Amino acid sequence: MFPKASDTTFKNKLNDQHLGKTKAFEKPKPAKGKAEAHFSLVHYAGTVDYNITGWLEKNKDPLNDSVILLYGKSSVKLMASLYPAAPPEDTTKKGGKKKGGSMQTVSSQFRENLGKLMTNLRSTHPHFVRCLIPNESKTPGLMENFLVIHQLRCNGVLEGIRICRKGFPSRIIYADFKQRYKVLNASVIPEGQFMDNKKASEKLLGSIDINHDDYKFGHTKVFFKAGLLGILEEMRDEKLAVLIGMVQAISRGFLMRKEFSKMMERREAVFTIQYNIRSFMNVKTWPWMKVYFKIKPLLKSAETEKELANMKENYEKMKTDLAKALAKKKELEEKVVSMLQEKNDLALQVASESENLNDAEERCEGLIKSKIQLEAKLKETTERLEDEEEMNAELTAKKRKLEDECSELKKDIDDMELTLAKVEKEKHATENKVKNLTEEMSSVEESVAKLTKEKKALQEAHQQTLDDLQAEEDKVNTLTKAKTKLEQQVDDLEGSLEQEKKLRMDLERAKRKLEGDLKLSQECLMDLENDKQQSDEKIKKKEFETSQLLNKIEDEQTLGVQLQKKIKELQARIEELEEEIEAERAARAKVEKQRADLSRELEEISERLEEAGGATSAQIEMNKKREAEFQKLRRDLEESTLQHESTAAALRKKQADSVAELGEQIDNLQRVKQKLEKEKSEYKMEIDDLSSNMESIAKSKGNLEKMCRTLEDQLSEIKSKNDENVRQINDIGGQRARLLTENGEFCRQLDEKESLVSQLTRGKQAFTQQVEELKRQIEEEVKAKNALAHGVQSARHDCDLLREQFEEEQEAKAELQRGMSKANSEVAQWRTKYETDAIQRTEELEESKKKLAQRLQEAEETIEATNSKCASLEKTKQRLQAEVEDLMIDVERANAMAANLDKKQRNFDKVLAEWKQKYEEGQAELEGSQKEARSMSTELFKMKNSYEEALDHLETLKRENKNLQQEISDLTEQLGETGKSIHELEKSKKTVETEKSEIQTALEEAEGTLEHEESKIMRVQLELNQIKGEVDRKIAEKEEEIEQVKRNSQRMIDSLQSNLDSEIRSRNDALRVKKKMEGDLNEMEIQLSHANRQAAESQKQLRNVQGQLKDAQLHLDDAVRASEDSKEQAAMVERRNSLMVAEIEELRVALEQVERCRKVAENELVDASERVGLLHSQNTSLLNTKKKLESDLVQVQGEVEDIVQEARNAEEKAKKAITDVSSYYLLNDMHFIWP
Repeated sequence: MFPKASDTTFKNKLNDQHLGKTKAFEKPKPAKGKAEAHFSLVHYAGTVDYNITGWLEKNKDPLNDSVILLYGKSSVKLMASLYPAAPPEDTTKKGGKKKGGSMQTVSSQFRENLGKLMTNLRSTHPHFVRCLIPNESKTPGLMENFLVIHQLRCNGVLEGIRICRKGFPSRIIYADFKQRYKVLNASVIPEGQFMDNKKASEKLLGSIDINHDDYKFGHTKVFFKAGLLGILEEMRDEKLAVLIGMVQAISRGFLMRKEFSKMMERREAVFTIQYNIRSFMNVKTWPWMKVYFKIKPLLKSAETEKELANMKENYEKMKTDLAKALAKKKELEEKVVSMLQEKNDLALQVASESENLNDAEERCEGLIKSKIQLEAKLKETTERLEDEEEMNAELTAKKRKLEDECSELKKDIDDMELTLAKVEKEKHATENKVKNLTEEMSSVEESVAKLTKEKKALQEAHQQTLDDLQAEEDKVNTLTKAKTKLEQQVDDLEGSLEQEKKLRMDLERAKRKLEGDLKLSQECLMDLENDKQQSDEKIKKKEFETSQLLNKIEDEQTLGVQLQKKIKELQARIEELEEEIEAERAARAKVEKQRADLSRELEEISERLEEAGGATSAQIEMNKKREAEFQKLRRDLEESTLQHESTAAALRKKQADSVAELGEQIDNLQRVKQKLEKEKSEYKMEIDDLSSNMESIAKSKGNLEKMCRTLEDQLSEIKSKNDENVRQINDIGGQRARLLTENGEFCRQLDEKESLVSQLTRGKQAFTQQVEELKRQIEEEVKAKNALAHGVQSARHDCDLLREQFEEEQEAKAELQRGMSKANSEVAQWRTKYETDAIQRTEELEESKKKLAQRLQEAEETIEATNSKCASLEKTKQRLQAEVEDLMIDVERANAMAANLDKKQRNFDKVLAEWKQKYEEGQAELEGSQKEARSMSTELFKMKNSYEEALDHLETLKRENKNLQQEISDLTEQLGETGKSIHELEKSKKTVETEKSEIQTALEEAEGTLEHEESKIMRVQLELNQIKGEVDRKIAEKEEEIEQVKRNSQRMIDSLQSNLDSEIRSRNDALRVKKKMEGDLNEMEIQLSHANRQAAESQKQLRNVQGQLKDAQLHLDDAVRASEDSKEQAAMVERRNSLMVAEIEELRVALEQVERCRKVAENELVDASERVGLLHSQNTSLLNTKKKLESDLVQVQGEVEDIVQEARNAEEKAKKAITDVSSYYLLNDMHFIWP
């Protein structure tokens, strides 16, 4: 790129272009022990130094085409994707444009890819994306929480989230709000009247008893603070519960009244039947009634003549009945035809229903198969869950190990911090005392010289003592044994001293921890002060912005005043123009009057000419001249009128345009004003928030200061306690052996309890899965409800649009009617003009008449089109209203179902919450008892160890005492035997006596400590027994609670199992009902075929009866002609008549049976349709269960992924802790090297 460039030229260019001009570019400060830095950049996290040695060589990035081709053809997919094969045409084109020696580089390839990405982004509508660095080690899957939070804080994301939380997080569209919460006060929104959704929601919220500062109104939505929507939902649920209760009470009352009226009718019918039966039973046994029953059949044979007369009368009646029967027959045939049609329709319906049933069966089978598949998937997911749980347990164990290692590392870090603090103190002390030390050096050297002299004297004395010892080695062999024993005692005492030192180190570590907490609190205070400063700066910025906005508002107000002045001037100009138009109209009226006068004069002259008859040529020429002048005047008048009209139209257009522009400017100014006012209110809100933040920061600062004071007090108390603990450590000893056995028992009991807890957790997981299934069902029903509500809203929106279109069409129709009236008025004017004007303008008037006629036709056509549109719109409006009403009914049903389900869900959630609370309390108590048991076991272990050490110490002291006594006795014997060496051994005797006295005092102290420790051991044993009793009692209570939880869970499982069984039974019942329906349908078809056959047979019988009736008529004619054969034929006629009556009755009965069968078939069809509906609903419920199972699967997979993610997060945290510790050690090393 730059052939003559070097690293120094690059540095010079950077300094020339950026040094002193940009804040991010600085000169580095020289640092010892580090590489030379040539320039530094200021990032948000700090300054970074850069070295430019080999900069250009490192940043060279040419790409060889052959190498790129090799990489593109690589078998490794990643390598091939990183270096895709570029098309040769593009390269040649680029090569043609550039020089021959140029090559492709990584940066150019990156630039090309970036350009493509930018073109894609510009072609779409991208959203803003925050890019964050997850870690500084550039490792995938690792998240450094402090770094990410710091970036979010610097980017302002956290501040935005906080403002959103403090603002109005919930928002609803006006139409949705009106539709959902209209129930709370329906009287505010009048029915039958159109009201804007915003106004309706404002009225509704104003009428409800809530805090009116918790919501705000926007352009299209209502904004709520957190918690207000929950209050509104509770109020709505209560209102809906009251309304549903009222509807249920009214419907139940209506149904019970109907049932009561039916019961009363049945009661009256029962009473009448009972009365008739009782009266007949009373009369039946009377003797005259028996005689009547016996005589009644004999009366017919006695009076034959009367019977003949009666037969004739009956014959005539039969004729009339026959005529009626024929008429009824025709009616019945027509009914049969209609019945056949209905039968065909029913058959078609049955076929369609059977097809629907088959489809439903196929769907059910598909759903059952899908259910089996989903159950198999569920099993797989449960197995995966168990594996993941095992993995999680392993990871938690690893996590615990890592936490232990981290705690050890933290302890080491605390030690390092202490050493660092000591070093820093020594450094400060040395810096302060350097001057004093230079002065004291001379005195120190003198003291060193004195010490060397003393050392020499001591060495000489030591040599003398050594000589004495060598001389008296034979005499002091016995004393060497005592010396070795005393050395053992010294070693033991040194061990105890080391233990005390360890305890002191532990206390110092605790002290360091407290000091670290103090430092952290001080850092928090500093952060809070920084936040306060930032908030002060923000407040100043906001105040400056508000002042700027106020200035803008004042400028806009001045502009508004100027525009209003302009509007007034334009209005004055419009008034002047209107006055001019009126003057021109007056002039036009005058001209028209002059024209009328001239026309009259012309007519008079023409009449005079006609009267004169023989006018001269001069008069004719004068007339022609006058006519020409008149035509010129008329043309001038017309031209002037046209000009005036055009000028008036132009002025009107200008005036309208200027008014429209001014109106738009005023609207824009008002919008700007509203925006500014909104921004002002928002800034005020932000200022209030900042002031509240300031107050909270000040409060937190005061609290932190209090905390610092309390921590300092605690430090002093801890120091005093430390001294006391150092004394008490020597007293607390050795109760560990006894307590270890008890600890083992406690551990065993804890393992048993943990197994019980694991079983309970499994039961809890099963319950949570069941609860989540129910929640998903409820969510799906809520989604369906929302979908219905959205459908209703869309229908309403369409209805509103159609209304607007209808109103627009009506306005257009009114405008057309106005145009028609104007045209009619113009036609009338033209007619009057035609009558007044001369005959010469007839052609022009005819043309104008034609044009007007065309206009009239066009107007009529447009009116007809608009009328047709109006009619179609009215039809669509009616149809949409009907659809809206149906949708409203469906929505109300869905709302009722949703309310019931919500109640059930709430009850179930309450029960779940109670069980969760109980379980969590039990778990917390278990954990507390486990922690207490662990702490007690650790204390026991410590006490036992200390007790064993004290016993060992006692035994050693006793042994040493015995040995010393033996040595003393030996020495006394040697003294008695060797009287010669008394003077020599007096010195050693004195030393031995002093050692003896010291040993005796040590023995006495050891015995006192032993007695003290034994008393303490007794106390500890008593306390342990009490703690053991308490632990046993707590364990018993926990076992009882666990058993109760088990019982309750078993009850829940039994209830759920019963619900499952009931659902399975209902499904089996549905299948049985379906089979019964199919059997009933087949039987119905058979009955219909039988009924058809019976109808055909009845028709045949009717035809036969008609033939027989004809024969009877012939026989009757013969009987009239031949009266002799009448008696014989009368008997035949009677028989035939009886047969005919019986056949007619049979036909009637058959017809009634057919009608009954038809009604039964219709009822069964209705039942079948209802059953089909039930099956359809069951099908939909099965589909819903399928969806729920799928959603459960998805959720289980999500939970598995969450568990895996948690495990990964745990590993990442562990890695982060290790990296933090290593970085901390590095920092400490750096501080230690470079203080």
